[in-house]
Amino acid sequence: MQQVLPEERSIQVSATADGVTLSGTVSSKNNLSQVLALAESHFPKKVANALKVEISPTRFKEILHQVLPYEKNIQVTLTPEGIALSGTVSSAANLSQALAMGETYFPGKVLNLLQVGGIHQVMLEVRVAEISRSLLKRLGVNFNYISGSGNNLGLSLLGNLTGLPSGGFPSGGIDVSTVVNGILRFMAGGTTWTFFIDALKEEGLLNILAEPTLITLSGKTANFLAGGEFPIPVPQGTGAGTTITIEYKPFGVGLSFTPTVLSEDKINMQVAPEVSQLDFSKGVSVGGYLVPSLSTRRVSTVVELADGQSFAIAGLLSHDIREIASKFPVLGEIPVLGALFRSSSFQKNETELIVIVTPHLVKPLDKTKQPLPTDQYIEPDDFEFYLMGQLEGKEKKSSSQATSSQASDRSSGLEGKFGYIIPK
Repeated sequence: MQQVLPEERSIQVSATADGVTLSGTVSSKNNLSQVLALAESHFPKKVANALKVEISPTRFKEILHQVLPYEKNIQVTLTPEGIALSGTVSSAANLSQALAMGETYFPGKVLNLLQVGGIHQVMLEVRVAEISRSLLKRLGVNFNYISGSGNNLGLSLLGNLTGLPSGGFPSGGIDVSTVVNGILRFMAGGTTWTFFIDALKEEGLLNILAEPTLITLSGKTANFLAGGEFPIPVPQGTGAGTTITIEYKPFGVGLSFTPTVLSEDKINMQVAPEVSQLDFSKGVSVGGYLVPSLSTRRVSTVVELADGQSFAIAGLLSHDIREIASKFPVLGEIPVLGALFRSSSFQKNETELIVIVTPHLVKPLDKTKQPLPTDQYIEPDDFEFYLMGQLEGKEKKSSSQATSSQASDRSSGLEGKFGYIIPK
């Protein structure tokens, strides 16, 4: 048996009245099968098996090295209850593999003391760009006429450009809507004609660009919001009547992300950027208050990237067209002159949104080595501020400081002043 399996040195063979008994331990189930097959070949049906499969820590470490050849800092130690895994691994994925292998050979007897090495802080750079274009065209006409005697009159109220006064027409003046941008009046044959015209072409362009940067630990969630909160009145019934309370809802450019560092060159991220803005055209009135609605674009996804790589969420397009035509039957169908008997509105909106995300593994910086934009600011003295009108002062150097500064500039390979902001 030692010739066939020389690595198995814990096998004991005892003779019994009916055959042999095998006891001790073997390092694998495969070796156990070979030992039993070899014993059965010499003692058919006379082998009593008392062997147990137990792998030694040294053998288990060899198997770990075969499966994870780049993890050289894993230590395997024998404990009274099983084994202890200590040291460091390069990623959470390799940690899970090492623990799974330990549970395979030592079920319920693995003490995990492993730590994941490397950097666990993730900085996420996000660029949210949106451009929205809108086009609105309206054309509507209301008219009225009244004869000189006042016995003959007529008026059109299509599209609510005009309205009847409370005192009646023609005793009272016509109520004119705020959308009317042209009024035309003339007299013909003793009859006064008045035309109220709504003719408008409006083009809009909206550009939104935000570049938030967040830092968080692996497995933790970070949130960002560039915008604000708007109040919403909420009526609540009480015993004394109705009470109005205020709730606040956020809007603007928001971001929520949860990174998980899988290895030194792979980051798993759950990203949820959102862009919202107030829309008063679709608002509702609550308790006498106009509450705007929210126009929201929201994305949620999970990706895996290497440090410094970027992914883009594009193709978030919106294109809608709305046309409304109100007209008098028959009269509104007449070419050219039919424009006097109809009101038309055309509205088109186009929106495109793109989100670019770039993760980085980062380490804390040394405060003394971190330059700031305010490092070059010099407070002006009274002469510079009052007489010269300067908001920033100029550096006052002595002859020795100027000599050392010039020598420093020459040694650094830079010519002239440099930095964030240089006072003029």
